Amino acid sequence: MRNRNRNPRKLNDASKCSNFVPLEQICHEGESLARLLKSIQREMESARLLDRALPDKIWLKQQFSIGVNDVTRVLERMPPIAGMETSSQQPSTNCGNHKASSVQLQAILIASDCNPRWLTKHLPSLAASRNVPLIFIKDKKGGSLRLGELVKLKTAITIGIKAKGNAINQLIEELLRDNEVNFGKDCLNSTEMPGTPCQ
Repeated sequence: MRNRNRNPRKLNDASKCSNFVPLEQICHEGESLARLLKSIQREMESARLLDRALPDKIWLKQQFSIGVNDVTRVLERMPPIAGMETSSQQPSTNCGNHKASSVQLQAILIASDCNPRWLTKHLPSLAASRNVPLIFIKDKKGGSLRLGELVKLKTAITIGIKAKGNAINQLIEELLRDNEVNFGKDCLNSTEMPGTPCQ
């Protein structure tokens, strides 16, 4: 008897497109990770000093998209880059009653210690379709703990940095520009994203 539940998986992946350009993926660990997080924390504190009108939690939500669900939601509302084919399964963003989001993500920080892996498995292809670079965080203490400290939570698997034109965005822009010049060794193990340069 044939098992009806075993349909072949349909890949809804940006790499099937003929115009696909590999997404920039960066991995930070050790000394590089400590410098990166310290720099982001410093820029957050200086930006926060300039804008004390809102409570901390609301201010953080304006600067960052925190958590896998929130990052996914923001990415799905962003328009895909030109030349990418849209899937017939995905709803069109051009519907009359559906507004395109004005929120744009500049980059996404992902903890490489996420378990189970399927929680973040969709993010690389979704980010590639929106031309948003990924920055993997790998730490012996746990990348999700380090990301959580950044946004004053216990853990955070994923943090999307919203494009607001502030000092945090300038720091990330410099990081991305520097990474284009300095492609390092691969720091991810075989279960993670292959070919990801490590700083």
